[in-house]
Amino acid sequence: MKALNVNFWGQSRAWWVVLLVGIAMVLCGFAYWFWPVAGYAVASQIFGWLLVLTGIVQLCVGAGPDRGRGWGWWIAGGVIDMFIGFMLVRSIVLSEVVFPYFIAFIFIFWGISCLVKSVNDSKLRYWWLYLVNGILLMLIGFFFIEAGWTQDMMMTSFLTSLAFIYWGFSIAMISYDMKPVRK
Repeated sequence: MKALNVNFWGQSRAWWVVLLVGIAMVLCGFAYWFWPVAGYAVASQIFGWLLVLTGIVQLCVGAGPDRGRGWGWWIAGGVIDMFIGFMLVRSIVLSEVVFPYFIAFIFIFWGISCLVKSVNDSKLRYWWLYLVNGILLMLIGFFFIEAGWTQDMMMTSFLTSLAFIYWGFSIAMISYDMKPVRK
């Protein structure tokens, strides 16, 4: 069965770079959790730069020589993450107004991609982990839409720190799935 290892995200020797991005997001999430006074504008700027970094990594993984099945998801996600990241970094006023909606869009996109992966790999042993991850990512996205609609800054601040932490763990989990299998 190891000879038929088919991977939705693709395999790459640079899987550790994706792991480092996940760890950085978890650390930023805990920092924002413990120091919320740093402000809403700072959180949107940090999140914007992390999205740019994440987008660059996704484009490198999706366009790299070791890309496998699912490389289109990496390129699409990288373009979306970089676009939203640059929009958040471009203007603090703009980022404060649209921050919850941009983040909601990203989480809903990644939730859908995890749901597709769970359906695609439903014959594998731990397919249900991606199903749960996809549902949770989409739920966080819908909470961000609600926080933006009501302009509740406390809810957005809490969700931002939770999103950093959860998304970092999700990216770290995906990075181990990208690790090439030695023959």
